[in-house]
Amino acid sequence: MRYAFALVFFCHLTVFAADAPPTHTLVTEPDQGLAPIYNLLRSATRTIDMTMYELADPIAEQILAQAAARHVAIRVILDRNLELHHNQPAFEYLQQNGIQVVWAAKKYAATHQKSVVVDGRVVAIMTLNLTSRYYPTTRDFAVLDTNSADIAAIEQVFDADFNDGAAVTPTGVDLVWSPKQSNASLLDLIRSAHTSLEIEAEEMSDSEIVTALAAAARTGVQVKVTMTYNKTYAKNFTRLAEAGVQVNLYSPDAALYIHAKAILADYDTPGAIAFLGSENFTDASLERNRELGLMLADPAILTSIHQVLAQDFAGGTAW
Repeated sequence: MRYAFALVFFCHLTVFAADAPPTHTLVTEPDQGLAPIYNLLRSATRTIDMTMYELADPIAEQILAQAAARHVAIRVILDRNLELHHNQPAFEYLQQNGIQVVWAAKKYAATHQKSVVVDGRVVAIMTLNLTSRYYPTTRDFAVLDTNSADIAAIEQVFDADFNDGAAVTPTGVDLVWSPKQSNASLLDLIRSAHTSLEIEAEEMSDSEIVTALAAAARTGVQVKVTMTYNKTYAKNFTRLAEAGVQVNLYSPDAALYIHAKAILADYDTPGAIAFLGSENFTDASLERNRELGLMLADPAILTSIHQVLAQDFAGGTAW
């Protein structure tokens, strides 16, 4: 039923094949640590293709170097528009270890995507960067996706971005790309909600997203937003609260920092769907960056996401 629902309002997404549903595994941070991602990198026998906004993780970098020494063909794209300074040491280390690494195309405001494809068989689509200093305190998610259509689409885009060429962005069965697609997809998801919306975000400046969340609350949808407080978004927090959105915030110096980008719509109903990805709720992220996220409908994964979002919401302070 969920797959038919997806076709109704995500008309740009391909319907999931009934006899071959995508296989997704959820990784929740900081709860699970980086072992699932490190193990994925270590499992490579042929290829690794990585797009990363920020790479500053000595363990991940060493795993890549060890894989290269085993003759795994590795290609890495790192952002330079906003993260040149932070990425320079990793860029040089990877080059020194025989890894093909390039700076991301300047045509994007930033390459904020965080993904790794291993052996053309599994992709990790992440809300987190591979930046070890943030791991212990940051709420993030990753999804390990083995759907062949998703992987083929991500590899097609990777090839174009790696060579600074023109890239189309095929959606596989459930992918959401920036630029061009994310704004419409996330607005469609928010506007489709009938009963509830659970949101985690790091940034909240996009006026269309704020308007859609406020409108949902006014129509009776229970909308809960969990974020780390940033005074930049104070007006939008007030606007949302005045519309009936429940906004719970963490102090910037709290033990948990909300970095995840997550939307869970209509949990515990037949039409439940979640979004996880690199997209922040900003105009730059939705319209000008290279970003990647995906829609999820697996009931067990939705339950896990709901449990985390509910726990985080309960730990925040009402605006």
